[in-house]
Amino acid sequence: MNTCAGVFAVSFSREQATGAETLQREQQLNQFLTGVERRALRIAEIAVRDRDEALDLVQNAMIKLARNYMDRSTEEWTPLFFRILQNGIRDWHRRQKVRNKVMVFFGRSARDESDYDPIAAAPDPGGRTPDEQLQARQAIDELENAVGDLPTRQREAFMLRTFEGLDVAGTATAMGCSSGSVKTHYSRAIHKLREALGEHWQ
Repeated sequence: MNTCAGVFAVSFSREQATGAETLQREQQLNQFLTGVERRALRIAEIAVRDRDEALDLVQNAMIKLARNYMDRSTEEWTPLFFRILQNGIRDWHRRQKVRNKVMVFFGRSARDESDYDPIAAAPDPGGRTPDEQLQARQAIDELENAVGDLPTRQREAFMLRTFEGLDVAGTATAMGCSSGSVKTHYSRAIHKLREALGEHWQ
């Protein structure tokens, strides 16, 4: 995988801070970004269904976190990062709606879905037969497609709670809403996914 963190380097000016404490902080932040990038990319790619756009969104979220929130406690980085990422995804969708309207006006297709590549699955646990691996891959594909079809806020709540493992409070921070709203969006997402996935739902 061509990772974001692999091409992203957090830079700090000498005027901002110096010394061993700053170096340690830089290392902590880079370690956090390296650890979170794969999950963030998966979330972004499901949301926008375009790998290159997803990479850009994740990298931009990393840069904004480093520039604006490096001095926050390490416990705050995860919800802050995903809030930045979700805001970026929403902005992307708003831009796409405007672009779609313009392209429709000129009578052209706004997007060609034929070159969309499904998100690579996580490594499969050992011991599965080829048929079992194929069935698992198909189930994952169906789940990702179903999640991508959810309304925006339901998709955000589901991905942050399930894929990222944030608790309700952390998800609320990332989404910029109340804990009650998170619970509502998550519950509705689960209901719709159960209806869509049927036999594959575990």
